[in-house]
Amino acid sequence: MHRDAAGSIESRRSWHAAFLTLAILSVSFGAPLVVVVGLRDIQTAMHTDRSVLSLASALVWIGTGLGGIAMGWLADRIGIRRTVAMGTLMMAAGLALSSLGTVWALFVGHGLLMGFFGNGAIYPPLMIYVSRWFDRRRGTAIALISSGQYIAGVIWPTILQAGMRQFGWQPVMLGVAGVVLLILPALTLLHPAPDPLIPGPAYAGPRPGEHVPGLRPNVAMVLLCIASFCCCVPMAVPFSQLVAFCGDIGIPPSHGAAMLSVMLGCAFLTRQFWGVFADRFGGLRTIMTGSALQMVAIGAFLLTQDEVGLFAIVSAFGLGFSGIIPSYSVTIRDLYPSKEASWRIPTVLMTAMSGMAFGNWSAGKLFDEFLSYRPAFASGVLFNLANLALILFLVSRMAPRRRLTLAAMS
Repeated sequence: MHRDAAGSIESRRSWHAAFLTLAILSVSFGAPLVVVVGLRDIQTAMHTDRSVLSLASALVWIGTGLGGIAMGWLADRIGIRRTVAMGTLMMAAGLALSSLGTVWALFVGHGLLMGFFGNGAIYPPLMIYVSRWFDRRRGTAIALISSGQYIAGVIWPTILQAGMRQFGWQPVMLGVAGVVLLILPALTLLHPAPDPLIPGPAYAGPRPGEHVPGLRPNVAMVLLCIASFCCCVPMAVPFSQLVAFCGDIGIPPSHGAAMLSVMLGCAFLTRQFWGVFADRFGGLRTIMTGSALQMVAIGAFLLTQDEVGLFAIVSAFGLGFSGIIPSYSVTIRDLYPSKEASWRIPTVLMTAMSGMAFGNWSAGKLFDEFLSYRPAFASGVLFNLANLALILFLVSRMAPRRRLTLAAMS
């Protein structure tokens, strides 16, 4: 089959796959929020440092990133249904183990079961899966499914906070494990992704080994990975520490949970804008714009501790960071052949999630050292500057190629 003026792999089933994936991720991304929302309560119950609990949260991101590389490969061999089903069972098991209330159970449950074998088998494989259903509106579709994290962030924190107040954090963790298992019946609706169309002469697309933004493919890949790490360190600080930060400055935990929901709600509402932006201007320029907005917002946390002001800042922060991570996947699909997506997308997600993990842990560690989150926010600004420098370099190298591509497609 050849691509003509109207040729596309997109269909109604493409959007069915995208919305089903969105529903799955809205559940799976709720599980790690138990530790985020209950950080102060769990710290008190376990008599440990905040950095220890931050490390448990960080291990979810590290595990998801590392597991995603292996699980992306596995999904190409045993199918998306079996891979995600395994991840669902492992995530439920990780929550059950973590509820035992010991440090080792929290680390193994979060890092190995919820991270490597859990979300690692759910999020990156589903990201690759949906990207193969789209060729024209890929940015919009990837932005949509990535919004599952933010739907989870809007819905779960208030529910978790109310549950912990009523029952305690351990019963709530077991309850979330039961909810996660509801993913299993939905997997029967996942169908195999279509084969890519054979491109015609008008647009050959990226070819294996072709230089990327004037650089060797793997050199560009390394720069993208470093950039993804640097942008996710500041991203992680409000995401993992916001509720605890609010409690430390005298804002009630319920208001802190609401603030987290507002931040992620704004991220969800604006992510579709970023998807359309990526379809129009490309993944790299979307990363650059979102990263600049994120840097302004993370710096604004240093300027006020007023509750109203913080609500405004978290709204702006949600606008900035919401389009960044999906745009790395769009960038990979823009620059590399489809058959390389099964390892390149999980690899860049792994470095991004390692940045999230480092940001989670370092924020808790800096708080333990200084009894303040100001050093964590300041370090976030510096990491964001490094990200912008790398992305600006890649965008500057990309400009000639972008003009040629648009000319070929017109």
